[in-house]
Amino acid sequence: MPKQSAPPHLAGVAPKLYELTNDVLFGDVWDREQLSPRDRSLITVTALAALYRTEQLGFHLNLAMENGLSKEELAEAITHLAFYAGWPTAMTAINQLHAITGQSDDQK
Repeated sequence: MPKQSAPPHLAGVAPKLYELTNDVLFGDVWDREQLSPRDRSLITVTALAALYRTEQLGFHLNLAMENGLSKEELAEAITHLAFYAGWPTAMTAINQLHAITGQSDDQK
């Protein structure tokens, strides 16, 4: 997994949050070997979608694909999630995935 970090502009606004994000979240939690980066991405995407944390979802959908998840696997996870987290939540997440993957085969 490429080394992730908090957006640099946060360092001036919330230096401790920036430090914790880099040192603990990306420097420790994401590097633990008990789960692969792919598995961590799938867990993170589903949690963000279920909790309607749309601001962070786009970043993590891209990261999930970098970590080996396919567009189809992410779509299936979001579809499954619709029955547990709610239809509108899943539709929002699938629209973000659609925007990120640049689907050109839109159906009417």
